[in-house]
Amino acid sequence: MSIPTKENFEVELENILEQARNQGREFKIVISKELHEKVGFYPGPNHRMPICCSVMRNRMKVGDIITNQPKKGYGATLAIKYLLI
Repeated sequence: MSIPTKENFEVELENILEQARNQGREFKIVISKELHEKVGFYPGPNHRMPICCSVMRNRMKVGDIITNQPKKGYGATLAIKYLLI
């Protein structure tokens, strides 16, 4: 397994959101730690948490909100509520 890339996080985030959409959900809260664990290499010395958080933030659209933010903005507790409707 190779170290996660920006594209790996983007694909997994879209998979998570699509699965929630298919379940008929109106929103999905994604936590950076959980996203990174799905992609791999977290926790560990080769983690890519800043990239993971950046992908999550860049995916935000009108109506999406940050429900939890680490002090530095990029950490395992970043949580974003994505609207799916």
